[in-house]
Amino acid sequence: MKREGFSSRLGFILVSAGCAIGIGNVWKFPFLAGQNGGGLFVIIYLLFLLIIGVPILTMELAVGRASGKSIYQAYRKLEKPGAKWHLHGRIANLGCIVLMMYYTTVSGWMLNYAFKFASGQFQHLKTQQVDAVFNKMLLSPSEMMIAMSITVIAGFVICSFGLQNGVEKMTKVMMALLLSIIVILALHSFTLKGGQAGFKFYLMPNIRNVEKAGGLGHVIMAAMSQAFFTLSVGMGSMEIFGSYMSKDQTLLSESITIASLDTFVAIMSGLIIFPACFAFGVAPDSGPSLIFVTLPRVFINMAFGQIWGTLFFVFMTFASFTTVMAVFENIIASFMDNFNWTRKKATVISGVTIFVLSLPCVLGYNVLSWITVGSKNILDMEDFLVSNFILPIGSLIILLFCVSRYGWCQDNYLNEVNTGKGLKLKRWMLPYFRYVLPVLIIIVFIQGLIG
Repeated sequence: MKREGFSSRLGFILVSAGCAIGIGNVWKFPFLAGQNGGGLFVIIYLLFLLIIGVPILTMELAVGRASGKSIYQAYRKLEKPGAKWHLHGRIANLGCIVLMMYYTTVSGWMLNYAFKFASGQFQHLKTQQVDAVFNKMLLSPSEMMIAMSITVIAGFVICSFGLQNGVEKMTKVMMALLLSIIVILALHSFTLKGGQAGFKFYLMPNIRNVEKAGGLGHVIMAAMSQAFFTLSVGMGSMEIFGSYMSKDQTLLSESITIASLDTFVAIMSGLIIFPACFAFGVAPDSGPSLIFVTLPRVFINMAFGQIWGTLFFVFMTFASFTTVMAVFENIIASFMDNFNWTRKKATVISGVTIFVLSLPCVLGYNVLSWITVGSKNILDMEDFLVSNFILPIGSLIILLFCVSRYGWCQDNYLNEVNTGKGLKLKRWMLPYFRYVLPVLIIIVFIQGLIG
Protein backbone atom coordinates (compact mmCIF):
# COMPACT_ATOMS: atom_id res chain seq x y z
CA MET A 1 0.00 0.00 0.00
CA LYS A 2 1.50 3.35 -1.07
CA ARG A 3 2.11 5.65 1.87
CA GLU A 4 0.26 8.94 1.97
CA GLY A 5 2.05 12.27 2.11
CA PHE A 6 1.23 15.94 2.63
CA SER A 7 0.15 17.93 -0.41
CA SER A 8 2.36 20.85 0.59
CA ARG A 9 4.92 22.06 3.08
CA LEU A 10 2.27 24.38 4.54
CA GLY A 11 0.05 21.37 5.17
CA PHE A 12 2.82 19.61 7.10
CA ILE A 13 3.61 22.70 9.19
CA LEU A 14 -0.01 23.45 10.06
CA VAL A 15 -0.92 19.85 10.92
CA SER A 16 2.23 19.40 13.03
CA ALA A 17 1.70 22.76 14.73
CA GLY A 18 -1.97 21.87 15.19
CA CYS A 19 -0.89 18.74 17.05
CA ALA A 20 1.43 20.74 19.30
CA ILE A 21 -1.02 23.61 19.81
CA GLY A 22 -3.61 22.51 22.30
CA ILE A 23 -4.86 22.89 25.82
CA GLY A 24 -1.31 23.28 27.12
CA ASN A 25 -0.90 26.49 25.11
CA VAL A 26 -4.22 28.19 25.60
CA TRP A 27 -5.06 26.98 29.09
CA LYS A 28 -2.02 25.77 30.99
CA PHE A 29 0.55 28.29 29.74
CA PRO A 30 -1.43 31.39 30.80
CA PHE A 31 -2.24 30.15 34.29
CA LEU A 32 1.35 28.91 34.80
CA ALA A 33 2.61 32.33 33.75
CA GLY A 34 0.19 33.85 36.25
CA GLN A 35 1.30 31.51 39.04
CA ASN A 36 4.98 32.09 38.33
CA GLY A 37 5.33 35.83 38.19
CA GLY A 38 4.61 36.66 34.56
CA GLY A 39 7.38 38.18 32.42
CA LEU A 40 10.46 36.33 33.65
CA PHE A 41 8.66 32.99 33.41
CA VAL A 42 7.88 33.73 29.75
CA ILE A 43 11.53 34.53 28.95
CA ILE A 44 12.84 31.40 30.68
CA TYR A 45 10.17 29.32 28.94
CA LEU A 46 11.30 30.55 25.52
CA LEU A 47 14.91 29.65 26.34
CA PHE A 48 14.05 26.10 27.40
CA LEU A 49 11.79 25.65 24.39
CA LEU A 50 14.82 26.30 22.19
CA ILE A 51 17.30 24.08 24.06
CA ILE A 52 14.97 21.20 25.04
CA GLY A 53 11.77 21.18 22.97
CA VAL A 54 13.20 21.86 19.51
CA PRO A 55 16.02 19.25 19.68
CA ILE A 56 13.65 16.46 20.76
CA LEU A 57 11.20 17.50 18.04
CA THR A 58 13.93 17.16 15.38
CA MET A 59 14.57 13.63 16.65
CA GLU A 60 10.94 12.50 16.42
CA LEU A 61 10.65 13.97 12.94
CA ALA A 62 13.96 12.40 11.87
CA VAL A 63 12.87 8.93 12.98
CA GLY A 64 9.60 9.36 11.10
CA ARG A 65 11.05 10.75 7.89
CA ALA A 66 13.94 8.29 7.68
CA SER A 67 11.66 5.30 8.17
CA GLY A 68 8.44 6.39 6.47
CA LYS A 69 6.60 4.43 9.19
CA SER A 70 4.65 4.99 12.40
CA ILE A 71 6.77 4.75 15.51
CA TYR A 72 6.75 0.99 16.25
CA GLN A 73 7.61 0.04 12.67
CA ALA A 74 10.06 2.97 12.50
CA TYR A 75 12.13 1.49 15.33
CA ARG A 76 11.98 -1.93 13.66
CA LYS A 77 13.32 -0.47 10.42
CA LEU A 78 16.07 1.72 11.89
CA GLU A 79 17.35 -0.28 14.87
CA LYS A 80 20.22 -2.74 14.71
CA PRO A 81 19.41 -6.48 14.42
CA GLY A 82 18.45 -7.95 17.79
CA ALA A 83 17.83 -4.55 19.42
CA LYS A 84 14.69 -3.91 21.45
CA TRP A 85 14.09 -0.20 20.88
CA HIS A 86 10.84 -1.06 19.13
CA LEU A 87 9.29 -2.00 22.47
CA HIS A 88 9.02 1.72 23.15
CA GLY A 89 6.86 1.94 20.03
CA ARG A 90 4.16 -0.08 21.79
CA ILE A 91 4.29 2.23 24.81
CA ALA A 92 4.12 5.27 22.54
CA ASN A 93 1.03 3.85 20.80
CA LEU A 94 -0.54 3.23 24.21
CA GLY A 95 0.34 6.77 25.26
CA CYS A 96 -1.58 8.27 22.34
CA ILE A 97 -4.62 6.19 23.28
CA VAL A 98 -4.44 7.15 26.97
CA LEU A 99 -4.07 10.82 26.00
CA MET A 100 -7.27 10.66 23.97
CA MET A 101 -9.09 8.87 26.80
CA TYR A 102 -9.27 12.22 28.63
CA TYR A 103 -8.38 14.83 26.00
CA THR A 104 -11.63 14.16 24.14
CA THR A 105 -13.54 15.01 27.32
CA VAL A 106 -11.71 18.30 27.84
CA SER A 107 -12.09 19.20 24.17
CA GLY A 108 -15.80 18.51 24.67
CA TRP A 109 -15.83 21.03 27.53
CA MET A 110 -14.56 23.70 25.13
CA LEU A 111 -17.23 22.81 22.56
CA ASN A 112 -19.91 22.83 25.26
CA TYR A 113 -18.94 26.31 26.46
CA ALA A 114 -18.75 27.67 22.90
CA PHE A 115 -22.35 26.50 22.41
CA LYS A 116 -23.46 27.92 25.77
CA PHE A 117 -22.07 31.37 24.98
CA ALA A 118 -23.33 31.36 21.37
CA SER A 119 -26.84 30.36 22.47
CA GLY A 120 -26.97 33.04 25.16
CA GLN A 121 -27.02 30.73 28.19
CA PHE A 122 -24.59 33.01 30.05
CA GLN A 123 -26.65 36.12 29.43
CA HIS A 124 -28.27 37.65 32.51
CA LEU A 125 -26.32 35.38 34.87
CA LYS A 126 -24.90 36.97 37.98
CA THR A 127 -21.20 36.58 38.69
CA GLN A 128 -21.71 34.03 41.46
CA GLN A 129 -23.92 31.92 39.19
CA VAL A 130 -21.12 31.26 36.68
CA ASP A 131 -19.47 28.67 38.95
CA ALA A 132 -22.66 26.62 38.95
CA VAL A 133 -22.60 26.28 35.14
CA PHE A 134 -19.31 24.40 35.18
CA ASN A 135 -20.27 22.25 38.15
CA LYS A 136 -23.64 21.39 36.58
CA MET A 137 -21.90 20.28 33.39
CA LEU A 138 -19.49 18.03 35.29
CA LEU A 139 -22.34 16.42 37.23
CA SER A 140 -24.37 15.67 34.08
CA PRO A 141 -23.33 12.37 32.39
CA SER A 142 -25.56 13.10 29.38
CA GLU A 143 -24.21 16.61 28.79
CA MET A 144 -20.60 15.43 29.09
CA MET A 145 -21.32 12.38 26.91
CA ILE A 146 -22.84 14.41 24.08
CA ALA A 147 -19.88 16.81 23.88
CA MET A 148 -17.32 13.98 24.01
CA SER A 149 -19.23 11.96 21.41
CA ILE A 150 -19.35 14.86 18.96
CA THR A 151 -15.59 15.32 19.38
CA VAL A 152 -14.78 11.64 18.82
CA ILE A 153 -17.17 11.12 15.90
CA ALA A 154 -16.16 14.34 14.12
CA GLY A 155 -12.47 13.58 14.57
CA PHE A 156 -12.62 10.08 13.15
CA VAL A 157 -14.98 11.05 10.32
CA ILE A 158 -12.47 13.68 9.18
CA CYS A 159 -9.58 11.21 9.47
CA SER A 160 -11.51 8.64 7.42
CA PHE A 161 -11.08 10.87 4.33
CA GLY A 162 -7.33 10.40 4.50
CA LEU A 163 -4.33 12.56 5.31
CA GLN A 164 -4.66 15.13 2.50
CA ASN A 165 -8.44 15.20 2.00
CA GLY A 166 -9.28 14.87 5.68
CA VAL A 167 -6.75 15.90 8.31
CA GLU A 168 -4.69 18.31 6.21
CA LYS A 169 -7.62 20.06 4.55
CA MET A 170 -9.60 20.51 7.78
CA THR A 171 -6.55 21.57 9.79
CA LYS A 172 -5.74 24.30 7.26
CA VAL A 173 -9.23 25.74 7.68
CA MET A 174 -9.28 25.45 11.47
CA MET A 175 -5.76 26.86 11.93
CA ALA A 176 -6.58 29.83 9.69
CA LEU A 177 -9.70 30.52 11.75
CA LEU A 178 -7.86 29.90 15.03
CA LEU A 179 -5.07 32.36 14.19
CA SER A 180 -7.58 34.96 12.97
CA ILE A 181 -9.74 34.69 16.09
CA ILE A 182 -6.76 34.87 18.44
CA VAL A 183 -5.53 38.08 16.79
CA ILE A 184 -9.02 39.62 17.02
CA LEU A 185 -9.30 38.70 20.70
CA ALA A 186 -5.80 40.02 21.48
CA LEU A 187 -6.53 43.33 19.73
CA HIS A 188 -9.74 43.60 21.74
CA SER A 189 -7.73 43.16 24.95
CA PHE A 190 -5.78 46.30 24.09
CA THR A 191 -9.01 48.28 24.31
CA LEU A 192 -9.93 47.17 27.85
CA LYS A 193 -9.69 49.94 30.42
CA GLY A 194 -7.21 48.90 33.08
CA GLY A 195 -5.81 46.09 30.95
CA GLN A 196 -2.39 47.73 30.61
CA ALA A 197 -1.43 46.41 34.05
CA GLY A 198 -2.04 42.91 32.70
CA PHE A 199 0.30 43.47 29.77
CA LYS A 200 2.97 44.77 32.15
CA PHE A 201 2.63 41.79 34.49
CA TYR A 202 2.71 39.34 31.59
CA LEU A 203 5.54 40.75 29.49
CA MET A 204 7.80 42.73 31.83
CA PRO A 205 10.18 40.72 34.07
CA ASN A 206 9.73 41.64 37.73
CA ILE A 207 11.81 39.95 40.41
CA ARG A 208 9.24 40.83 43.09
CA ASN A 209 6.59 38.83 41.25
CA VAL A 210 9.06 35.94 41.00
CA GLU A 211 9.75 36.05 44.75
CA LYS A 212 6.02 36.00 45.47
CA ALA A 213 5.68 32.96 43.19
CA GLY A 214 8.16 30.91 45.24
CA GLY A 215 11.54 32.10 44.04
CA LEU A 216 13.65 31.89 40.89
CA GLY A 217 14.33 28.15 41.22
CA HIS A 218 10.63 27.37 41.33
CA VAL A 219 9.95 29.55 38.29
CA ILE A 220 12.80 27.95 36.31
CA MET A 221 11.48 24.45 36.98
CA ALA A 222 7.94 25.42 35.98
CA ALA A 223 9.17 27.06 32.76
CA MET A 224 11.37 24.06 31.92
CA SER A 225 8.52 21.61 32.38
CA GLN A 226 6.08 23.64 30.27
CA ALA A 227 8.67 24.09 27.49
CA PHE A 228 9.23 20.34 27.44
CA PHE A 229 5.56 19.35 27.34
CA THR A 230 4.27 21.99 24.92
CA LEU A 231 5.42 20.27 21.71
CA SER A 232 3.86 16.89 22.59
CA VAL A 233 7.10 14.95 22.04
CA GLY A 234 7.85 11.54 23.52
CA MET A 235 5.07 9.28 22.29
CA GLY A 236 5.27 9.48 18.52
CA SER A 237 2.46 12.00 18.05
CA MET A 238 4.86 14.17 16.03
CA GLU A 239 6.87 11.28 14.57
CA ILE A 240 3.98 10.19 12.36
CA PHE A 241 4.00 13.52 10.51
CA GLY A 242 7.71 13.14 9.88
CA SER A 243 6.85 9.88 8.11
CA TYR A 244 4.54 11.80 5.76
CA MET A 245 6.85 14.72 4.95
CA SER A 246 9.23 15.34 2.04
CA LYS A 247 13.00 15.75 2.24
CA ASP A 248 12.97 19.26 0.76
CA GLN A 249 13.58 21.08 4.06
CA THR A 250 15.96 20.46 6.96
CA LEU A 251 14.27 19.25 10.11
CA LEU A 252 15.82 21.95 12.29
CA SER A 253 14.15 24.62 10.14
CA GLU A 254 10.82 22.83 10.25
CA SER A 255 11.05 22.23 14.00
CA ILE A 256 11.75 25.90 14.68
CA THR A 257 8.81 26.90 12.49
CA ILE A 258 6.47 24.51 14.34
CA ALA A 259 7.76 25.68 17.73
CA SER A 260 7.34 29.33 16.66
CA LEU A 261 3.68 28.78 15.73
CA ASP A 262 3.12 26.90 18.98
CA THR A 263 4.73 29.72 20.95
CA PHE A 264 2.81 32.41 19.06
CA VAL A 265 -0.49 30.88 20.14
CA ALA A 266 0.69 30.49 23.75
CA ILE A 267 1.91 34.09 23.97
CA MET A 268 -1.20 35.46 22.29
CA SER A 269 -3.39 33.49 24.70
CA GLY A 270 -1.74 35.35 27.54
CA LEU A 271 -2.30 38.66 25.75
CA ILE A 272 -6.02 37.83 25.71
CA ILE A 273 -6.32 36.58 29.27
CA PHE A 274 -4.11 38.82 31.44
CA PRO A 275 -5.46 42.24 30.35
CA ALA A 276 -9.00 40.91 30.82
CA CYS A 277 -8.19 39.62 34.30
CA PHE A 278 -6.57 42.88 35.41
CA ALA A 279 -9.26 45.02 33.79
CA PHE A 280 -11.98 43.26 35.77
CA GLY A 281 -10.02 42.71 38.96
CA VAL A 282 -9.74 38.92 38.98
CA ALA A 283 -6.69 36.79 39.80
CA PRO A 284 -4.56 35.68 36.81
CA ASP A 285 -3.18 32.70 38.73
CA SER A 286 -6.38 30.80 39.45
CA GLY A 287 -5.29 27.52 37.86
CA PRO A 288 -7.55 25.44 35.58
CA SER A 289 -10.64 27.28 36.81
CA LEU A 290 -9.24 30.31 34.98
CA ILE A 291 -10.87 29.14 31.74
CA PHE A 292 -14.24 27.84 32.90
CA VAL A 293 -14.98 30.07 35.88
CA THR A 294 -12.79 33.20 35.96
CA LEU A 295 -12.97 34.15 32.27
CA PRO A 296 -16.74 33.55 31.91
CA ARG A 297 -17.17 35.92 34.86
CA VAL A 298 -15.18 38.49 32.91
CA PHE A 299 -17.12 37.97 29.69
CA ILE A 300 -20.56 38.37 31.28
CA ASN A 301 -19.49 41.75 32.68
CA MET A 302 -17.93 42.90 29.39
CA ALA A 303 -19.63 44.92 26.67
CA PHE A 304 -20.71 42.49 23.92
CA GLY A 305 -19.57 39.69 26.23
CA GLN A 306 -21.63 37.06 24.44
CA ILE A 307 -19.69 37.69 21.23
CA TRP A 308 -16.28 37.74 22.91
CA GLY A 309 -17.06 34.68 25.01
CA THR A 310 -18.25 32.78 21.96
CA LEU A 311 -15.14 33.71 19.96
CA PHE A 312 -12.86 32.72 22.84
CA PHE A 313 -14.38 29.27 23.29
CA VAL A 314 -14.55 28.67 19.54
CA PHE A 315 -10.82 29.43 19.52
CA MET A 316 -10.32 27.02 22.43
CA THR A 317 -12.36 24.36 20.60
CA PHE A 318 -10.25 24.69 17.46
CA ALA A 319 -7.02 24.57 19.46
CA SER A 320 -8.00 21.35 21.21
CA PHE A 321 -9.65 19.73 18.20
CA THR A 322 -6.60 20.13 15.93
CA THR A 323 -4.71 18.07 18.50
CA VAL A 324 -7.51 15.50 18.59
CA MET A 325 -7.43 15.08 14.80
CA ALA A 326 -3.63 14.79 14.75
CA VAL A 327 -3.47 12.13 17.45
CA PHE A 328 -6.40 10.23 15.92
CA GLU A 329 -4.41 10.15 12.66
CA ASN A 330 -1.45 8.75 14.59
CA ILE A 331 -3.59 5.99 16.10
CA ILE A 332 -5.15 5.11 12.72
CA ALA A 333 -1.76 5.07 10.97
CA SER A 334 -0.32 2.80 13.67
CA PHE A 335 -3.14 0.30 13.18
CA MET A 336 -2.63 0.45 9.42
CA ASP A 337 1.14 -0.08 9.68
CA ASN A 338 1.12 -2.71 12.40
CA PHE A 339 -1.81 -4.83 11.20
CA ASN A 340 -1.89 -4.01 7.48
CA TRP A 341 -5.46 -2.75 7.80
CA THR A 342 -7.21 -0.44 5.35
CA ARG A 343 -7.84 3.12 6.52
CA LYS A 344 -11.57 2.40 6.73
CA LYS A 345 -11.09 -0.62 9.00
CA ALA A 346 -8.49 1.15 11.14
CA THR A 347 -10.76 4.20 11.50
CA VAL A 348 -13.80 2.21 12.61
CA ILE A 349 -11.93 0.04 15.12
CA SER A 350 -9.88 2.88 16.60
CA GLY A 351 -12.97 5.12 16.72
CA VAL A 352 -14.99 2.59 18.69
CA THR A 353 -12.00 1.91 20.94
CA ILE A 354 -11.42 5.55 21.79
CA PHE A 355 -15.12 6.19 22.38
CA VAL A 356 -15.42 3.29 24.84
CA LEU A 357 -12.16 4.16 26.61
CA SER A 358 -13.23 7.81 26.94
CA LEU A 359 -16.32 6.86 28.97
CA PRO A 360 -14.57 6.45 32.35
CA CYS A 361 -13.25 10.02 32.18
CA VAL A 362 -16.70 11.38 31.27
CA LEU A 363 -18.26 9.47 34.16
CA GLY A 364 -15.40 10.24 36.54
CA TYR A 365 -17.04 13.50 37.59
CA ASN A 366 -20.43 12.00 38.31
CA VAL A 367 -21.32 8.27 38.23
CA LEU A 368 -17.73 7.14 38.87
CA SER A 369 -16.66 10.08 41.03
CA TRP A 370 -15.94 7.63 43.86
CA ILE A 371 -12.93 6.28 41.93
CA THR A 372 -9.91 8.23 43.10
CA VAL A 373 -6.25 7.70 43.92
CA GLY A 374 -5.32 10.14 46.63
CA SER A 375 -6.85 13.40 45.45
CA LYS A 376 -6.78 12.41 41.77
CA ASN A 377 -9.92 11.51 39.84
CA ILE A 378 -9.90 9.47 36.63
CA LEU A 379 -8.94 12.38 34.37
CA ASP A 380 -6.13 13.42 36.72
CA MET A 381 -4.78 9.87 36.87
CA GLU A 382 -4.76 9.49 33.09
CA ASP A 383 -3.11 12.88 32.67
CA PHE A 384 -0.51 12.04 35.33
CA LEU A 385 0.40 8.82 33.53
CA VAL A 386 0.89 10.58 30.18
CA SER A 387 2.55 13.76 31.44
CA ASN A 388 4.81 12.33 34.11
CA PHE A 389 5.78 8.95 32.68
CA ILE A 390 5.03 8.37 29.00
CA LEU A 391 6.18 11.74 27.65
CA PRO A 392 9.45 12.28 29.58
CA ILE A 393 10.58 8.65 29.52
CA GLY A 394 9.60 8.38 25.85
CA SER A 395 11.55 11.53 25.00
CA LEU A 396 14.60 10.14 26.76
CA ILE A 397 14.35 6.88 24.82
CA ILE A 398 13.97 8.68 21.48
CA LEU A 399 16.92 10.91 22.35
CA LEU A 400 19.17 7.98 23.24
CA PHE A 401 18.05 6.09 20.14
CA CYS A 402 19.12 9.00 17.93
CA VAL A 403 22.49 9.85 19.52
CA SER A 404 23.69 6.56 21.02
CA ARG A 405 25.90 4.10 19.12
CA TYR A 406 23.62 1.36 20.47
CA GLY A 407 20.65 2.94 18.71
CA TRP A 408 20.26 4.52 15.30
CA CYS A 409 23.61 6.35 15.71
CA GLN A 410 24.22 10.09 15.77
CA ASP A 411 25.67 10.18 12.23
CA ASN A 412 22.46 8.78 10.75
CA TYR A 413 20.40 11.22 12.81
CA LEU A 414 22.59 14.17 11.76
CA ASN A 415 22.38 13.24 8.08
CA GLU A 416 18.58 12.98 8.22
CA VAL A 417 18.12 16.23 10.12
CA ASN A 418 20.34 18.13 7.67
CA THR A 419 18.79 16.76 4.48
CA GLY A 420 17.12 19.55 2.50
CA LYS A 421 17.29 23.33 2.44
CA GLY A 422 17.40 25.40 5.59
CA LEU A 423 19.19 25.58 8.94
CA LYS A 424 21.72 22.82 9.55
CA LEU A 425 22.41 21.13 12.86
CA LYS A 426 26.11 21.47 13.69
CA ARG A 427 28.17 18.50 14.81
CA TRP A 428 29.46 20.44 17.81
CA MET A 429 25.89 20.38 19.20
CA LEU A 430 25.87 16.60 19.50
CA PRO A 431 27.79 16.41 22.84
CA TYR A 432 25.11 18.64 24.34
CA PHE A 433 22.46 16.23 23.04
CA ARG A 434 24.31 13.22 24.42
CA TYR A 435 25.36 14.44 27.86
CA VAL A 436 23.33 17.50 28.90
CA LEU A 437 19.89 17.04 27.34
CA PRO A 438 19.30 13.63 29.02
CA VAL A 439 19.99 15.23 32.40
CA LEU A 440 17.47 18.01 31.73
CA ILE A 441 14.82 15.46 30.75
CA ILE A 442 15.51 13.43 33.90
CA ILE A 443 15.11 16.62 35.95
CA VAL A 444 11.73 17.26 34.27
CA PHE A 445 10.74 13.66 35.03
CA ILE A 446 11.69 13.90 38.70
CA GLN A 447 10.04 17.30 39.05
CA GLY A 448 6.82 15.87 37.65
CA LEU A 449 6.83 13.07 40.22
CA ILE A 450 7.54 15.24 43.26
CA GLY A 451 5.77 18.41 42.08
